[in-house]
Amino acid sequence: MTDHLVSREEVSAAVAARRELGEELEPAVVDAFVERIEQRLAARRDDSERALARRRNHQKEMTLGGMALSIPLFVIAAVFTGLAGVIAVCVLLAVLAIVVARGD
Repeated sequence: MTDHLVSREEVSAAVAARRELGEELEPAVVDAFVERIEQRLAARRDDSERALARRRNHQKEMTLGGMALSIPLFVIAAVFTGLAGVIAVCVLLAVLAIVVARGD
């Protein structure tokens, strides 16, 4: 699909159809044209919503995965390096959250 909802050719065809069919059928031509645009807008909205849902699910999975991995890292850091290690794990979690939130 291109960036435009309708092409120049589609607009020209609708105008030509309106001219050929006359003013009495103009509402039908316009309604059909508007219906096509509305269908394309709905399809774009659905695509955008699905993409947003996939992105949010990915962010959630990455954040929860990072948190799950951090539990043993906290224990190891606390036992072997003390507060400095725990702070390093916290910083890594924050960096992960920021990178995931910024997206692709």
